[in-house]
Amino acid sequence: MTRVSETAEHWFGLCRKQPAIHMVPTGISVQPETGHSSQPDDGGPGRIRKGLCITVSSTKTLIQNPQLLWFALLAGLVLVGHLFIQGILAFFSTTYRSDLIGSPFVAFAVELPTVFCLLVLCAGLVLSLSYDDGNPVSFICGLRRVRKYLVPLAGWSVVVAFVGTLLFTLGLTLASLNVPSWLHALDIYGNLYIFLFNVFSQYPFNWSLNPDVFIAYLHSGVLPGSGSGFPNAFIQTLLFSAINVFLVLLTLFVVPLLVIERKRLREAVFGSFTLTKNIRGELAGCVLGLGLAVFAASLTFLLFQFTGISTVEVSNGITSISTSRPGDAWIALGLLYSLALSGFALIVATIGGIASLDLYRCAKIREETK
Repeated sequence: MTRVSETAEHWFGLCRKQPAIHMVPTGISVQPETGHSSQPDDGGPGRIRKGLCITVSSTKTLIQNPQLLWFALLAGLVLVGHLFIQGILAFFSTTYRSDLIGSPFVAFAVELPTVFCLLVLCAGLVLSLSYDDGNPVSFICGLRRVRKYLVPLAGWSVVVAFVGTLLFTLGLTLASLNVPSWLHALDIYGNLYIFLFNVFSQYPFNWSLNPDVFIAYLHSGVLPGSGSGFPNAFIQTLLFSAINVFLVLLTLFVVPLLVIERKRLREAVFGSFTLTKNIRGELAGCVLGLGLAVFAASLTFLLFQFTGISTVEVSNGITSISTSRPGDAWIALGLLYSLALSGFALIVATIGGIASLDLYRCAKIREETK
């Protein structure tokens, strides 16, 4: 990515146990089965605390139903596919000096299948946590039941992918503009890109994941004109993932309304906004709990900065390594750490999907008791 790379160079600067989630059949009103629903509403702090409790309960649900980890595995494979495509785009953009990543049409073409696959997995998670004739349904069986909802899910995927591409293109355009320095703090895309670029240029990510570093080592520590294909591919995948998570949080109950209540797409979207207003405090508590978990896990990255392995510096399209190659054990450890951190993030996403169903039930109860 030529313009963003130039911009980067310019700036271098707990609670009681909650019962398992029971989803009701279509057309039947939701009954208050959770221990939280009968408690009085004690305002914002109480609702946030309830959201944290829902997060803990969802974690227990995942522990008791490890087959739900299929969701994390399949979602990870979808993101790997997205990463692979981003890597190809970064390669062609660097080799042939074409800005494929900056094209909104290319971005939409990459975003649409990713969003569709993820929404299908979310629908499978929703249906697997429903009860069929009193017997729990496995995630794979729930995924099979998604077939009858593929059309509305495809339509919703187009909407999400379009909005996601619009946000991505807008951020990319703003990051490439020559704006005053005091406006840099408002450029979320550019600042996030620089932060992630610096992180991926350090151990353990550089030596364990970046093929350019090995090539640079074979060339006495310098690889002229290598560009930044590896960081760009990972950064674009993470940025698209962040945008998708943001859009999912804004329209959290669209998928449950589509597959449980079988509403039309338009009704599901407006219904999602209405339900979300009823549980804003609980939603904030869930996001806070899950976000803190991911943030705490990512801080373990700092432990690798005491290994004596210095960073890889990229300046003017030249990748340079200031220290000798670390041992194979260090490289393998870095790779295992990267895989473990990615796996943990996907598990947290699975917990978030489970929690969204309990939030949906709470919102329905609150709506019916008004």
